[in-house]
Amino acid sequence: MKNEHEVLFNQVKTYRNDVLSVVEDVSEYESEIIPKYFKNNIRWNLGHIYLDQFLWIETLTKEYSSITKNLMKWFGFGTSPDNFTSETPSFEELKYLLKQQPIEIENCYRHQLSKEYPPIEMEMYTIEQVLIRTIFHEGMHLQAIIDIKKHL
Repeated sequence: MKNEHEVLFNQVKTYRNDVLSVVEDVSEYESEIIPKYFKNNIRWNLGHIYLDQFLWIETLTKEYSSITKNLMKWFGFGTSPDNFTSETPSFEELKYLLKQQPIEIENCYRHQLSKEYPPIEMEMYTIEQVLIRTIFHEGMHLQAIIDIKKHL
């Protein structure tokens, strides 16, 4: 029988691969298009997914990184592609980062998933709980990407 954490990490990787497979046939140009009635584009959604997962872990553990601080200005809550600059990670860079992120999280936190921290929003107090929340969030943005693709 697999241990419970192995199952969680397999879910994180599987759902991430679902996101990456949906954007596999999207071009850099298409990733920039904001269809009518949408606030963001595919590139923004990818960056937001990446940022959100690390941000929740950092909020819980209070271990902050310069990576998330830099990404906040482009992909944080309430931002839009209007905030993008030449320094904003490209569509291809974001796909690479997203592919690596589950591996990085597993390597960094596999032995700390059940460690208890002071509770944050929604009474979450373990990294395991945070990852479950980020899987749900990622699914919402996966649907946003699917909807955007229908309007390209």
